[in-house]
Amino acid sequence: MTGKRRFLAALRGEIPDRLPVTTHHVMPYFLDRYMGGIDDQAFFDRFGLDPIQWIVAHKPADPGREYFDPEQGEIGFLEARRVVSDDWRIHSESLNPAGTQLQRDETTIRYTFVTPVKSLTMALQSNAQTAWVREPLIKEKSDIDIIGYYLPHPECDASAINRAAQSYGERGLIRGHVLCFDVYGQPGCWQDACCLFGTENMILATFEDPCWVHEFLQILFERKMSYLESMAGVQYDLLELGGGDASSTVISPKIFEEFVAPYDTVLIEAAHRAGQRISYHTCGGMMPLLERIAAMNPDAMETFTPRSMGGDAELSAAKERIGDQVCMIGGFDQYHFFNGCSAHETRAEVRRCFREAGAGGRYILSPSDHFFDADPELIRAYAGEARSCIYGASRADPLEEY
Repeated sequence: MTGKRRFLAALRGEIPDRLPVTTHHVMPYFLDRYMGGIDDQAFFDRFGLDPIQWIVAHKPADPGREYFDPEQGEIGFLEARRVVSDDWRIHSESLNPAGTQLQRDETTIRYTFVTPVKSLTMALQSNAQTAWVREPLIKEKSDIDIIGYYLPHPECDASAINRAAQSYGERGLIRGHVLCFDVYGQPGCWQDACCLFGTENMILATFEDPCWVHEFLQILFERKMSYLESMAGVQYDLLELGGGDASSTVISPKIFEEFVAPYDTVLIEAAHRAGQRISYHTCGGMMPLLERIAAMNPDAMETFTPRSMGGDAELSAAKERIGDQVCMIGGFDQYHFFNGCSAHETRAEVRRCFREAGAGGRYILSPSDHFFDADPELIRAYAGEARSCIYGASRADPLEEY
């Protein structure tokens, strides 16, 4: 099978020729520090992994009123060209003192969202590995009214995605994500809100002012819905929805049931109407939510982070509970088996994942989310062992041993 066919077989519930093996994102920090600055596609080739190309492309839904942000500059990791209007302009400024750097080479940028009524600000801090929110956007609850009234609702740029997909051909999977908030956000409604107001603040608000939380989520939902409704004919293979702020190590199943599932379930339905597949991403805890997420009818679930990395995933139990409903993606402990161990131990971890989650197909081996530091030789062992994970003659069960 080609890489694409192998991935699609797993996503469709069919049994591929062998275990599909990949990684979630290939982080620029890792490529620069350990791989001599090669790009992510060269990384896949170097190790013989099944390739993924992430593409995000937006366009103005109302070209007469909206336009691409002239101040955006270089498009960052997994960003798209931002869409703005005269009533929603974005300015940025560095908060680093001139000629100095903060602790651990951190940089801080404040973004100002200018509207006719009020300017909103948020600050992002970053280092060589990643970025995080230092100052949330929402300072007062009434700020969501400004977002709801002025924030543009871009469409998916189908022509850009389809050109890239056609160029990629059978090489591998074309992935993207449901529209996030400008500058910094997450695909899921609850997760996007947590980026803008703060996770702890959102959790407290579900008890103190649940009506306001629903109003906020509805504003973000409508923007994501209009984006999905523009996606008919777009040649994505898989879209990501969700995010870690809805994992069971962050919120309770009760909060998930009331404030996450009602919005993201409808988004999944809209994606399916547009001919798109959805992978629901909950890095962190998943086990108390397995059946609830599966009932939302995604095509795949990720990342199945093991207990050894702060999650709670038990692959064999998860496979038994929801493995006949969705494709499972992830489960590999990249912290302990891409660093500081032998190649034999890495290969054994691959076999464990295959044995516990591979039966009957519907499984894609992947690290349970990002990695920044890794021994390239252990990645080579990971990929090589996975390529030797062949389904048995019955085409139903993985081979137990080499």
